[in-house]
Amino acid sequence: MWPLVDEVWKSQLWIAHTRILLDSFEHFLGRPLLSYRGSEIEDSQALFESPFVVVSHGTQDDPILNYGNAKAVELWETDLDTLLTMPSRKTAEPVHRDERASMLERTVRDGYIDDYAGIRITATGKRIRIDQATVWNLIDSDGHRVGQAATFSEWVMLEGESE
Repeated sequence: MWPLVDEVWKSQLWIAHTRILLDSFEHFLGRPLLSYRGSEIEDSQALFESPFVVVSHGTQDDPILNYGNAKAVELWETDLDTLLTMPSRKTAEPVHRDERASMLERTVRDGYIDDYAGIRITATGKRIRIDQATVWNLIDSDGHRVGQAATFSEWVMLEGESE
C-alpha cells in the first residue's frame, strides 16, 4: 500500500497530513510540535523520524489510525500497513476503553489535553503504560475537525500480556 516505510514521508498524501498534524498542534497548543520547521518535505521527514510517538485517527464512528510515525510503528510492534488499518480503540485494552473514550470527548470539547496517561496494547498483545501524552484535535485549513492525534515520549513496557 504505502511506499517503503522509510520513504513514506515523501508521498504527497503523507506530506499533506503532516501539515495538518503540525498546524493543528500549533493552533491548539500555541507552540510547535517540532523544534524546527523547514519545507513541507523536511517537516514530513522530521516528524516521521522523530524520537517521540505520533499517531492520529480520522472522524469515523469507529476511527481508524491514519498516521503513525516510525517510533509508533516500532512501539506497536507492527508494520505501517497494519497500523494504518487498525481501529484506534484497539490500541487500548477493553477494560480501559471507557477511560479512552472520555479522554477523546474531553479533547473534542477543549481542543487538546496534555496530561493523559494510560495503558495501551501493542499489535502483539504487550502492555505499555504511556505518560504525559498530548492529544489534540486535527483541523483542516477551513477549520473543520478531521480527526485527533496524540504524541508522547514517555512509556514503560509492562509485564504480562493484555487480556
